[in-house]
This record gives sequence, structure tokens and C-alpha cells, in this order.
Amino acid sequence: MQTPLTSPVPVLRLPRGPDGLSRGFAPDGRRVPLMPEVPETPESPVVHECWESQEQRARAALRERYLRSLLAMVGRQVSFTLHEGVHVTAHFGATDRDVANFYVAQLQTPIGVQAEALLRCSDIIAYTFKP
Repeated sequence: MQTPLTSPVPVLRLPRGPDGLSRGFAPDGRRVPLMPEVPETPESPVVHECWESQEQRARAALRERYLRSLLAMVGRQVSFTLHEGVHVTAHFGATDRDVANFYVAQLQTPIGVQAEALLRCSDIIAYTFKP
């Protein structure tokens, strides 16, 4: 059971929108995310929803493939390509929850071998391994 909050959570109240009723930014303002152009037809909302669901399915499939590749890498020798064309190899161990770092063992670098290391995912351009 979660403990109740001792003090209320502060809430940011946005100013009134340009229409006078809503709160927030203008729907056609510069902060609106760019959406792909959908032809103006009576079926436009259906087409738009269909496109969004297709995109979401594609993203979910890519995410699942990525997570499965991480699972397949555990305990295997992996070659990493880093910035500046640096190539290193290591035994993949794990990743953190946010997939921001890879824990590796026996990291072989151009200047020597490190028993254990964390590789920042932002430094990795590509990785390969043999299943």
C-alpha cells in the first residue's frame, strides 16, 4: 500500500487559450507537433486514426525487436562501434531500466582490457553479435 502524500502536489495552471475557453497553447501555434498531411476527405478522421494505429504498431514491433536483441546478447561477445571510429568488443551483461547504459565485461579497447565497464548508449553508433 502506498503511503499518502504529506503535502499536496503543486499543479501548474496554464493561462487561458486564444479561444477564451481552453487552457494552453494555440492549436495552430509554433509549438504544435508537426503531423503528416492527410488529404481532406469525409473519411479523413478514419484515415488519420488508421495511420496513427499503423505507426504505433510499427513502433511497438521495432521496440519488441530491439528488446529481443538485447536479450539475445546476454553473455555473448559483442562488437561495438563508437564515435570517432573506435571499435571495442566485450561480453554483454545487462542494461539499465532506461536503456541508457550497457554493462559489459572483458571490454577490449585499443589501449587495453577492462574487467568491467559501463558503456553509455549515447556513445554507441552500432553493435553486432553472433546469435
